[in-house]
Amino acid sequence: MLKLNLRRKGKRRVPTRTPEPLSAPAEHNESWSMDFMSDSLSYGHRFRTLNVLDDFNRQALAIEVDTSLTAERVIRTLKQIIAWRGKPKQGRIKFYKRAVLNGVELQLQATLPALYSYL
Repeated sequence: MLKLNLRRKGKRRVPTRTPEPLSAPAEHNESWSMDFMSDSLSYGHRFRTLNVLDDFNRQALAIEVDTSLTAERVIRTLKQIIAWRGKPKQGRIKFYKRAVLNGVELQLQATLPALYSYL
C-alpha cells in the first residue's frame, strides 16, 4: 500500500512575546550599554570593536578596537570607565537575559531593531 491518504501535520505556533518597555534613564550613570561589533578592512583583515555608551545622553564612554578583544581587555576597559565616571546603576548587553556583576544590575536583552537606538 502507498499510504497516500495520510494527514499532514500542521505548523507549530510559537507563542507571542509580550514586549517589555525600554526604560529611559533620567540622569548620567543610570544606565550604560555595551555592544561588540566587527568589520573587515579592504585587504581582508577582520577587527572588532567594543562600544560602551551612556544611555542618558548617548555619549560614547569607550570604543576599544582590536583584532581580538579578550575578556581581560573588556574588564580592564570597564574598570577604567568606572574609575573615571563611577559605577552605573545598571547596564545593557545584547543577547542574554539578566545578571548582576559587582553590584551592577545588567539587563541583557535580545537583539531587536527597537533596541539599536539604545545599544
